[in-house]
Amino acid sequence: MRKKSSYKVNRLFKWLSPGLSVKRWLFISTSGLLLTILGGAIWVKLTPIYRILSAISQFFDFITDVIPNYISGPLVIIFGLVLVLWGQSRTLGSITDVLLPDRDEELVDMLLAHRRLNKGPKIVVLGGGTGLSTLLRGLKQYSHNITAIVTVADDGGSSGRLRREIGVLPPGDIRNCIAALADEEKLLTELFQYRFEAGDGLSGHSFGNLFLTAMSEITGDLEQAVAASSQVLAVRGTVLPATLSDVSLWAQMDDGRIIKGESNIPKAQGKIRYVGCNPPDPPALPTAIAAIKEADYIIIGPGSLYTSIIPNFLVPEICEAVEKAKVPRIYICNIMTQPGETEGYTVAEHIRAIDHISQNKLFDAVMVHRKAPSPKTLRRYADDKSHPVYVDREEISALGRRVVIANIMEEDPETGYVRHDPARLARVLLRWYSAHSN
Repeated sequence: MRKKSSYKVNRLFKWLSPGLSVKRWLFISTSGLLLTILGGAIWVKLTPIYRILSAISQFFDFITDVIPNYISGPLVIIFGLVLVLWGQSRTLGSITDVLLPDRDEELVDMLLAHRRLNKGPKIVVLGGGTGLSTLLRGLKQYSHNITAIVTVADDGGSSGRLRREIGVLPPGDIRNCIAALADEEKLLTELFQYRFEAGDGLSGHSFGNLFLTAMSEITGDLEQAVAASSQVLAVRGTVLPATLSDVSLWAQMDDGRIIKGESNIPKAQGKIRYVGCNPPDPPALPTAIAAIKEADYIIIGPGSLYTSIIPNFLVPEICEAVEKAKVPRIYICNIMTQPGETEGYTVAEHIRAIDHISQNKLFDAVMVHRKAPSPKTLRRYADDKSHPVYVDREEISALGRRVVIANIMEEDPETGYVRHDPARLARVLLRWYSAHSN
C-alpha cells in the first residue's frame, strides 16, 4: 500500500518537472479562478465577500480556542495538500485513461520524453538501403529532429517496376526510413514490407511501395507524399529524397565497360572506377539543402558505397552544402566488403571513393567496428567473397580523417549475417557528437 502511494506521489511530482510547461498553466488557471471570484465580489459591492470573510474569521477564532494554532495550522495545511494531490491525481488519471487506454506508459513520462527528444540535436543522415533505416532506428531514441536524405536511384525489384510502369520515383528506401522513424515501428515495418504473392500486377509489390506511389499520385510528388504519410503514420523526423529528378546510375569499370542501372552495377563482376548519373548534375530538393544548412550534426552511411552513399553526392548542391557545413561530420564505414562493389576495399579506399566523387572533404571522422565477426560468420561471408573491411589507420590519417573505433556490430547466429546494432551505433554517435560539438 505504501509503495503504491509513494508511486502516485512520485508520478504527481513529475508533472512539476522543469520543461513540461505545466506549472505556469496551473498557476495561471488558479490565478484566473481567484480573479473570477474577486470580480464577482466587486460586482455585488463586496457585501457577500465581507460576510464570508467575517464568518471564516469567527470559525478560525473558534478553532484556535479549541486547538492551538501551532497544531491546527499545520493540520489544515496538510489536509489542503492532501485534497490538492488527490484531486490532481484523479484528474491526470482520468486524462491518461482517455488518451492512452491501452498503454502501460504514463502520460507524464511520454510528455517528458517528447520534450527531451524535441530538444535533441538537428541530425542529418545521408544514404540509402537497409543501413540507413538501421541507423534511424537507433537515432530516434535521442532526437526527433532527424532528417534522412535518401537516394532515389533504385531501379530493381518492386521499386524498379513502379518506376518503369507508372513513372514515379523509387519509393523503396524511403519506405524503409519512414517505417524506422514511426512510433509503431514493428507493426508498420511488417505492414510496409508485406509483399503480395498473387494478383495480376500485384505479385512481388510491397504494400509500402504501393502506399507511397498512391500518395505521390494524390499529392503530386514524392516529397509531398512522404510529408503526408509521415503525418498519418506519426513519424518522428523527416524523410526527403535527394532530388525529384528521375535519375539513373551508371558505372565505369576498370576494363572500360559502362554498366547502366543501379541494380546491374553489383552484378557486373569487376572493379568500379567511377559512378555517375543521368541526367548529370540533378537539382537538389531545396528542403534537403535547408536541412543540411541548419544541421547540428551530419552522418553519412552506412550503406552500399557506390549504390547508396555516393548517389547522394552526385547531386552537386548536396555535395557543396555538406562540404561547407561547420558542424561535426562522420562517415560510418561498412563492416564487411560488398561483392560487386567493394571487394578487397580497406576503410581508406572507401574514403577515397567518396573523395573522388566530391573532390572535397565531406566528413572529419570515420567510424569502424572494433572486433571481427565469429569464425562461423566469416566462413559464411567468405563463400560470397566478402571479408571484414580492413582498418588501415595510417592511410586514413594521411587522408586527414580521425578514426572512431567501437563495438557497433550485431550478429545474427541463425543466418550468419552481420549488421550495425541500432542502439549501440546511435549511442556511440551521440557520444562522439557531444565531445566535438563545442
